[in-house]
Amino acid sequence: MNKSRHVLYLSILNLLGFLATVVVNALASILPINGITTGELSDLYPNLFVPAGLTFAIWGLIYVLLGIFVIYPLIPSVRRDAQKIDFVRRIGPLFFISCLANIGWIFAWHYQIVPLSLVLMLVLLGSLLAIYLRLNTGKSNATRAEKYLVHLPFSVYLGWITIATIANATALLVDIDWMRWGLTQQFWAVAVIIVGIAIALSVLFTRKDIFYCLVVDWALLGILLKRLSDTTMADQNIVIATIVGLVIATGGVIAQLIRKKAY
Repeated sequence: MNKSRHVLYLSILNLLGFLATVVVNALASILPINGITTGELSDLYPNLFVPAGLTFAIWGLIYVLLGIFVIYPLIPSVRRDAQKIDFVRRIGPLFFISCLANIGWIFAWHYQIVPLSLVLMLVLLGSLLAIYLRLNTGKSNATRAEKYLVHLPFSVYLGWITIATIANATALLVDIDWMRWGLTQQFWAVAVIIVGIAIALSVLFTRKDIFYCLVVDWALLGILLKRLSDTTMADQNIVIATIVGLVIATGGVIAQLIRKKAY
């Protein structure tokens, strides 16, 4: 099989995987799968890391960006330029694997098989991280088109799934009634917020990836709004930690923009 045909097949596979993912995620809310929506399931595992419901609107942006990513290499004028679509070869089947993991997660989550849902979330996270590294986001000399039509979608997607993985792990701990080693729920919530901020800043300053960091900002804002609105689980330390995190992460993004270091 010649290289151009191989890339075309991968592009079609990516498109099919994307469409299947969108359909399954839509059905999860429309039907819903197993008679309960994704959001209602989150409420079954109450914890201090869950963001406000409006935060999940970011999935709309993620799917729009991924839609652009899968369509871009199928545009005839782009497909004829081997250099422009080389990213498809570099990514290989990883995006399709991420789609399968996403679909699998929906079913595992809706049927409340929480341990399996975390395993599938880790597969999704791992495949997206591998794509991110193969694209060498923030360090490559990619064209402007590739940066914004290919790298950007995965910066946003990976940023959100990083936070979602932490939330999924937290849900599992709630599900198994973890005793938290005698420490308070508030302590662990602040701890995971600090971990999320540290990861975001690491990506920001090593990859110059403001988009990844902005997604973490969005998640932190959602956590803050949830804590401020949920008086039964409100906690001053979590509110303070979230606000400090927002200030630090946003400050880092602004600093990168001022220094013109953003990719």
